[in-house]
Amino acid sequence: MTTTTTQPSPTRGESTLTAPVAGKRADKVFKGVALAAGVLILVVLAAVSMFLLVQAWPLIGGDQTANSETISTFTGGKAHSFWGYVGPLLFGTVLVAALALVIAFFVSVGIALFISHYAPRRLAAVLSYIVDLLAAIPSVIYGLWGGLVLVPSIYPFWNWVAQYLGWLPLFAGPASNPPRTVATVALVLAIMILPIITSMARDIFQQTPKLLEEAALGLGATKWEMIKLAVLPFGKSGIVSASMLGLGRALGETMAVLMILSPGLKYSFKLLQASQNQTIAANIAAQYPEADSIGVSVLIGTGLVLFVLTFLVNLLARRITEKAGK
Repeated sequence: MTTTTTQPSPTRGESTLTAPVAGKRADKVFKGVALAAGVLILVVLAAVSMFLLVQAWPLIGGDQTANSETISTFTGGKAHSFWGYVGPLLFGTVLVAALALVIAFFVSVGIALFISHYAPRRLAAVLSYIVDLLAAIPSVIYGLWGGLVLVPSIYPFWNWVAQYLGWLPLFAGPASNPPRTVATVALVLAIMILPIITSMARDIFQQTPKLLEEAALGLGATKWEMIKLAVLPFGKSGIVSASMLGLGRALGETMAVLMILSPGLKYSFKLLQASQNQTIAANIAAQYPEADSIGVSVLIGTGLVLFVLTFLVNLLARRITEKAGK
């Protein structure tokens, strides 16, 4: 004789394990939208790359004799080849951006540590708000401030630097007056990227596990030793990412450089003298309005070089971040 058992039917509000997931269709839709967004980014990047390459290829890989005459006419005899023209611009771009990063990096990390570990809560909230506000200011505002306020007032300081540190090639005098120089531009760019690095570093430092900090303090470490042993190692990869993000903005900055720097086309490290260097982005903005079709092609070629430079910087930052996170 066999007995049969019946399973109790699920009551209202309960679900069986074999019931279909209600959100399966929504999950597929979300996955498709996310995939489309990722593909769209790649398509846009490829389209921009192909446009720049196609427009610049006649100057980069074409007849160099004809290109030499074109470049010489466009630059007024200052350069006779595309690479002879873009080389000093690339040098000036890297020099200005690197100086801005060097100036801003340590100040940004110091401000971030003060906000996250030293400042009282109310003061930290106010400082965080100010930092975020500075990051939202348009670059043209920084350019106006630099050109109208900083340039007239900073000459005595640069003159003092040239007098007492002029034995260094970087600070060789005489200091230009007005100081529309690489040093002044680098200082303005440092102020521009400082809130970006500070904001990211602050958020990363605040995410340091409390157990790590309390363990270091429990072993007798001072607050600075705790930061050195726990906070900075934890946020190392984030600091690198923040620095590269700031460097990327400095490399592509246009208006602030255009409004302050007196341009030149030289391979020069003289930071306190005018008419020495120029950046690619500022040169494009300055030359584009009056450029003919040939000049536009030349400028697009320099834009391609800047595009490749920023891509390589971000790739290098990605590699450094991966190594720092291990």
